[in-house]
Amino acid sequence: MMMTKYLFKIEKIVRNSLRIRKRKCNPLLTILVFLFTFQSYASYVLLPMDAESQQNHLKAYGVTYWILSKDLKVKWLLNYRGGSFLLPDTEEIRKECTIRGVSYEVLSDAKTNEVLEEISSPSQNMEAVILEKAPKIAVYSPKGNQPWDDAVTMVLTFAEIPYETIYDTEVLEDNLILYDWLHLHHEDFTGQYGKFYASYRAAPWYIREKAAAEKLANTLGYQKVSQEKLAVALKIRDFVVGGGFMFAMCSATDSFEIALASEGVDICEPMFDGDPSEPGYQSKIDYNKTFAFKNFTLERSPNVYEFSSIDMTRKRRISKTTDYFTLMDFSAKWDPIPTMLCQNHTALVKGFMGQTTAYNPNEIKSNVLILGENKTNSEARYIHGIKGKGFFTFYGGHDPEDYTHRVGDPKTELELHPNSPGYRLILNNVLFPAAKKKKQKT
Repeated sequence: MMMTKYLFKIEKIVRNSLRIRKRKCNPLLTILVFLFTFQSYASYVLLPMDAESQQNHLKAYGVTYWILSKDLKVKWLLNYRGGSFLLPDTEEIRKECTIRGVSYEVLSDAKTNEVLEEISSPSQNMEAVILEKAPKIAVYSPKGNQPWDDAVTMVLTFAEIPYETIYDTEVLEDNLILYDWLHLHHEDFTGQYGKFYASYRAAPWYIREKAAAEKLANTLGYQKVSQEKLAVALKIRDFVVGGGFMFAMCSATDSFEIALASEGVDICEPMFDGDPSEPGYQSKIDYNKTFAFKNFTLERSPNVYEFSSIDMTRKRRISKTTDYFTLMDFSAKWDPIPTMLCQNHTALVKGFMGQTTAYNPNEIKSNVLILGENKTNSEARYIHGIKGKGFFTFYGGHDPEDYTHRVGDPKTELELHPNSPGYRLILNNVLFPAAKKKKQKT
């Protein structure tokens, strides 16, 4: 039917052009009129992101990133069918969707306009955000880690989104300026080796990693690992303040904050750095230096697998079968940033554990947004804020599809979870820096 309309229109244009030629008009004008009219019937590709229509949500983000990498623009349709993506229609794009197993729909120009008009209506909590540029991604992670050691590297690999791995040397050499988006692997920025001492101090991997960290710190000119990790944390802080986007999960979230707050204060016990911690160090913590958290109490015992009162893991009273958190509902037109970060095909996301599982809401600063929470257990799972010119997002837990991931557990096979709501939240953050910047409303 659509092709019949095209042919009818073309025939009409040709007839009109013949009349124009008889009047000795410019033939170039005729061609331009023809092209403009034909283009008005151009179609678009929609990647639906609702639960019913999309067979592979995670790879849909990869297709979107791939299109941005070709200097093409994409419209992210916030709150429209689960946060769908509107793409230019080309044979190459259709083929790529098919190869990657991503569901797509071809929309006529008229249908596209109808969708965009619906989204722009003041009565609809929707917005169309233009994505302009594929962000350059860095993952802060030890060189020996495999992609499946971390949820972010795992989903980036599955979605076929390219990233580069950097670590302490690159950060201290100011290489962060080369990137738009930074993910922090499950790192301990406090110099306490992940608080694994009680359970794993005799394990070969723990001994090996501790020795490697000490050697790297000495090579970089620091006497202690805690001092070197603080220097790294300060560089990351400057990256965000200068306009960067930072995403962190699990223990990288609270250990990063603790490192900033305890700058210049020795909080490490002898088994970590060779000398006693500073007397009364809790009273010397400076919460003004943190991004997200306030008034937390550090865990002093090296035998307790916990950093501070920020984390809710040891306080949780909830079973696996009822462990879910709810995504908050924001105004797409007035609060597009948190709306982007919460795009999903469900508002209810399965919970999952980690060394840092969730955050005590009483210890979150008032200027930080809670994007996902479990009200029953009084905990925040997913938070976001602004620091200087940049942005940060903290996401509690280790692996959205592995409820109690432990050392040595097998990797998650994302082929079995292509529609994971928990992993979608990670990929929302990956695309977030691609959004066209709008002037702040006053």
